[in-house]
Amino acid sequence: MFKIFTLVITLAAAPLALANNPVSVDAGDFAAQRANIEKGLADGKTYAEISSADRGKVRESLDRMSAMLEGDMTPDALPAERKIDLYNSQETVNTILTQAAFDSRIVCSRDVPTGSHRKVTTCSTAAERTRRRQQDQDALRKEQRAPQPRRD
Repeated sequence: MFKIFTLVITLAAAPLALANNPVSVDAGDFAAQRANIEKGLADGKTYAEISSADRGKVRESLDRMSAMLEGDMTPDALPAERKIDLYNSQETVNTILTQAAFDSRIVCSRDVPTGSHRKVTTCSTAAERTRRRQQDQDALRKEQRAPQPRRD
């Protein structure tokens, strides 16, 4: 049983461990990375579950990083305080975009609806499924707490 549990956890965590960060200032060509991020933000699929506040934080951090790397500046050529700010901005962008990409992934399931023998495929984003599950749990709790009518 423990081996199966370990295998399931390992397989579930593998995509997270292998996920590449959206931006790395050490990898060179920051402008191309930024263009790729902007394209992902605009396509409505890659980062579909990103909030407008997080979208603003990402763009603000990208602008700050672009200003620091203006011209052919490299992170190694920056003073220590600016380098720290650069890497903090990079971490902000990577954290927000990685979570948004994780929440935006499409998850499909094949279920048999009640009263039918045919399977139906239902697809939604991971965040939509989480929201729906939370709403269902809240509705069930509310129904269980509601006063029951007396039966005399």
